Amino acid sequence: MNKKDPIHIKFMQRCLDLANKGLGQTYPNPLVGSVLVYNGKIVSEGWHQKKGEAHAEVHAINNLKNKSILNQCTLYVNLEPCSHHGSTPPCSDLIILSEIPCVVIGCSDPFGLVNGKGIKKLKKSGCEVLLGVLEEEAKAINKRFFTYHRKKRPYIILKWAQSSDGFIAPTKESRLSEDPFWLTNEASQTLSHLWRSQEQSILVGVQTVVDDNPSLTTRKVNGNSPLRIVIDPKGRIPKESALLNDKNNTLVISSQKDDTIEEVVVLDFTLILEKLCSLLYNRNIQSVIIEGGSITLQAFIDSNLWDEARVFVTPSILKDGIKKPKLEGTAQESILIEEDRLDVFYSKY
Repeated sequence: MNKKDPIHIKFMQRCLDLANKGLGQTYPNPLVGSVLVYNGKIVSEGWHQKKGEAHAEVHAINNLKNKSILNQCTLYVNLEPCSHHGSTPPCSDLIILSEIPCVVIGCSDPFGLVNGKGIKKLKKSGCEVLLGVLEEEAKAINKRFFTYHRKKRPYIILKWAQSSDGFIAPTKESRLSEDPFWLTNEASQTLSHLWRSQEQSILVGVQTVVDDNPSLTTRKVNGNSPLRIVIDPKGRIPKESALLNDKNNTLVISSQKDDTIEEVVVLDFTLILEKLCSLLYNRNIQSVIIEGGSITLQAFIDSNLWDEARVFVTPSILKDGIKKPKLEGTAQESILIEEDRLDVFYSKY
């Protein structure tokens, strides 16, 4: 089998499309899609829909009406089938039990309990295995999962909006009202809420809470609201803030204990971002989107603790205000969202 065969690429792309349907629902598990092919046609498919539920390969096999053809099918899956008992039994065992003769895989699984063991088990059973079809695309769709296991920290997304003259907000003194100030249009705001639903956590600095009293939820879309994290070194978060007075979870990172807040983690603020990343890793948090103010965003940039930056550039002109973060390089992607431009940067580190 040739991993550059257009037929393999076609069916693997379908796996990736299916896998993406689970974005935001499967944490801490990866995004996985799978199809069964018989006589050159897809006869069954599935994807991992939610943590603790059946994996993609299980759905594809169980959804096949005529089980008698399994021993003549090729199974496609974008990530190496698991080989260990977790919330569900090993997918590699089911593939072997089903007597599927060929398995085509996008990329291997970096998780220590798998990491080649699933492939090895399949080959040992006599199954023909082809690894590396759309490998880079398969890794990209699970960038959060791969970053978490390889770098021992969450995948970090920076996000901000700026005026065309380089400011992210007016000064508090120059605001015309106490209402939240928006640079982006409604479509960009809705997209931002969709992004929130796709990540496990969202982080801001305490000054953003003091100035804007944000809710940091997914109220503009249907989707899970992420864990909200506030970096609050000196315990300045207002007790009446929305983050402390609704049903969604908020984690406050501080240098001092506060028994009036439901969840506070006290840390020494020396090298705080590194300690924060370790804390989130140990809590199985695979992704965080940083929506904090310029100081918080710049701290992550200066520490080289970021993987992706999503920057809305709006036609607004503020002439004065809070300056945008300094991010070197040029955007790798740019798209228009009505009159806003979204620039996407990827870290080289």
